[in-house]
Amino acid sequence: MANGNRKIYACCDENRRNAVLGSVLNGIDYLEVVDEPSDPIADRQRRLNVYFINNLAAAYSADNICIEGGERIRNINVLPGPVASGNRLTLEVETAGDYSIYMLRMVVSDSDPSPPPGIDPMLAAVEFSFKVRCPSDFDCKPEQFCPPEPPLAPQINYLARDYASFRRLMIDRMALLMPQWQERNPADMGIALIELLAYVGDRLSYQQDAVATEAYLGTARSRISVRRHARLVDYYMHDGCNARTWLQVQVDTAHLGLLKIINFNGRQQTTKLLTSAPNPATVVEPESRDYQEAVTSGSLVFELMEDANLYQDHNEMFFYTWGDQECCLPRGATRATLSGHYPNLQPGDVLVFEEVKGPRTGAAGDADPTKRHPVRLVNVVHSEAGTPLVDPLFPAVQITRIEWEKADALPFPVCISSITDVEHDSQYIENVSVVCGNIVLADHGLSIEDENIGTVPAVSLYSVPRDKTAYCEEPERLPVNPRFRPGVNQGPVTQVGGYDNSASASAAMTWSLRTVKPSIDLTSTLDTDITDWSVRRDLLQSGKFDAHFVLETENDGRARIRFGDDLHGLEPDAGTDTAPHEFLADYRVGNGVTGNIGADSLVHIVTNQPNITAVRNLLPAQGGVEPESMEDVRKNAPQAFRTQERAVTQEDYEEVAERKPGIQDAEATFRWTGSWHTVFMTVDREGGLEVEDDFRDAMVDHVERYRMAGYDLNVDGPRYVPLQIEMLVCVKPEYFRSDVKQDLLDVFSNGLTRDGQRGVFHPDNFSFGQTVYLSPLYAAAMKVQGVQSVHIINFQRQNEITDPAPLDDGKLDMDRLEISRLDNDPNFPERGVFKLQMGGGK
Repeated sequence: MANGNRKIYACCDENRRNAVLGSVLNGIDYLEVVDEPSDPIADRQRRLNVYFINNLAAAYSADNICIEGGERIRNINVLPGPVASGNRLTLEVETAGDYSIYMLRMVVSDSDPSPPPGIDPMLAAVEFSFKVRCPSDFDCKPEQFCPPEPPLAPQINYLARDYASFRRLMIDRMALLMPQWQERNPADMGIALIELLAYVGDRLSYQQDAVATEAYLGTARSRISVRRHARLVDYYMHDGCNARTWLQVQVDTAHLGLLKIINFNGRQQTTKLLTSAPNPATVVEPESRDYQEAVTSGSLVFELMEDANLYQDHNEMFFYTWGDQECCLPRGATRATLSGHYPNLQPGDVLVFEEVKGPRTGAAGDADPTKRHPVRLVNVVHSEAGTPLVDPLFPAVQITRIEWEKADALPFPVCISSITDVEHDSQYIENVSVVCGNIVLADHGLSIEDENIGTVPAVSLYSVPRDKTAYCEEPERLPVNPRFRPGVNQGPVTQVGGYDNSASASAAMTWSLRTVKPSIDLTSTLDTDITDWSVRRDLLQSGKFDAHFVLETENDGRARIRFGDDLHGLEPDAGTDTAPHEFLADYRVGNGVTGNIGADSLVHIVTNQPNITAVRNLLPAQGGVEPESMEDVRKNAPQAFRTQERAVTQEDYEEVAERKPGIQDAEATFRWTGSWHTVFMTVDREGGLEVEDDFRDAMVDHVERYRMAGYDLNVDGPRYVPLQIEMLVCVKPEYFRSDVKQDLLDVFSNGLTRDGQRGVFHPDNFSFGQTVYLSPLYAAAMKVQGVQSVHIINFQRQNEITDPAPLDDGKLDMDRLEISRLDNDPNFPERGVFKLQMGGGK
């Protein structure tokens, strides 16, 4: 017997059935599989009794009933002539199903999956099992397990440094010469002189051997030198990255267009966010005294990364639970229903689910600030045929259905409504979590516009060519462009990672440091010619006419600009006294972990829009990374060129295949097929996923750039070896055998256990050629509470002649391309069987 339920929410109190009872609508109450032992085997489990909440007012045929699901047995058809009697509809199917869960759905026809008229859409389907009458030791009611989240690891800095060698040497020398002098206060005259001498000594040492020092990666002190040395071996030294966060902007007008670039007093300015300001007002006027004081006092500045359309009714939205209580969105959910009509909510918009009340107290101060999660919508349904979407049971209630990216699936349950605990009078509270709209992305950095970084000096040097056309002729003097290495006045220059506004909300917070570039643009003016220059990581791929440049940062944060040489990148032309070649820079300042601010830190917005009532970053800013240290580059760069970029040996193919995400292990085999060599790539996917055609094509494309010419490539899956294991378990007297058996089946499953850990036979616990040992099985069983003793009486490959050797040796060996498997699935017994014989206990 199975009850109808809604798949969007996991609710404790489902009131939808009671609301439909006695109304004009009808719906499925439960389903009963008729399985009488006295019936012939061919007729058992083929008759279904579908009970409705109200008496049936319409006749339904076999075309109105669809049965979905199944693992081994699928496409089960309903025979013509269902019989209706009161609130019961009796039907017969062609064949009984397997052990998996099926779903019976009421539809209009085979071509129209909508519920028939008069059937409530939330009660038009029911899940059931054909094997519900089969013997079982466990309760058939499904349980929902919410494992606790693992605690965060403590933040420990392992890169702490001590004083420079000169300072340490002088302090040690003073301790030897003057043991009575113990002063270590930095304000002491002696310490001040030591630090001054250490600085002077360091600078003098650098000047003496600067050339020899900067010539080698191991001894270079300049960050720019280290960066160039690393690039020689194809290693990119990164200069850190700025942080970004999701920001909510609340407005008091129906619609407001928030622009990244605004016009104020005839000048274009960026829309900025501040962490603090002398005036508590939310909106700060650009170029005002409050803004200047906030920046000079150390307020962090963030700026919008994109334009946004803001709507007043998107400030706060609520979930619609269809009249049910004590509901939550379960972990992994990707869809929900909102209460209200939101025609301006579109796919691509980002929403943030936020817990605003404590589920046990109902107080706003008890809300968990970590229970906030952004999602990017992929589907929004707010109307049908031009009419707002409503609850068919309550036509006055308008609703909006939303669905978001699978990559943004909820990492934790989102509580929607609950009952307070006894200490708070057990009151029902709703809207524990709300939906926040008007979400935009902002990142750390303050824009500096039109900064004059200098002019190209006029030509003052000339070179004489060696080849002369005639001895007596005066050689032509060729001008040599002066060296022009300007720098920006402020720093550190912001380094920005890539962003795709069509990807998931989680993808917006993850990027590779190889995509990070400085946020700077140059514009040069020579006479009437205006040239826009763009930044590159290097100039190796730049042509002689490309207006490209490289920004190089030193250890102290000073940034210098390096142009091309008319071979790799364009070299700026020299100006004259009457026509200087002037450069203006637009760049941003702010980088590193400083921008990783906490949630609700950005509370002021610098704009000319007075209709903004509140701003706040709902989530902590993330992504801020400090520049890569020279020590790390010295350690990593010499090994960078050792990365194999071609596949020659079997090991090469295996290593290349394992670079693809989702691959746990790979084994390559070379074979001569009679016409050419073929590399057979056997891959073990994470989670035990099958190697289907789409994945096989993607793997071939991934390996193609590394494959040697003359070698074909074939991708296949592993050879799974099903196991047959039988345990004899003695239960302690004070425990129930069924409870212990259930815990053992949970521990020895091929999925996640109730506490969120992998089961013993999880596919990711085994790979190619991995031996299965008996001792871990004994250890896992003995850890189960209530187990007194365990004895394994069968341990072998399935469907083979009984072999006592593995049980005697305590291990079961696998061949090179074999992977052990034990799913213990009654639908697929050929995938391994795990049996338990329980004794003792109650």
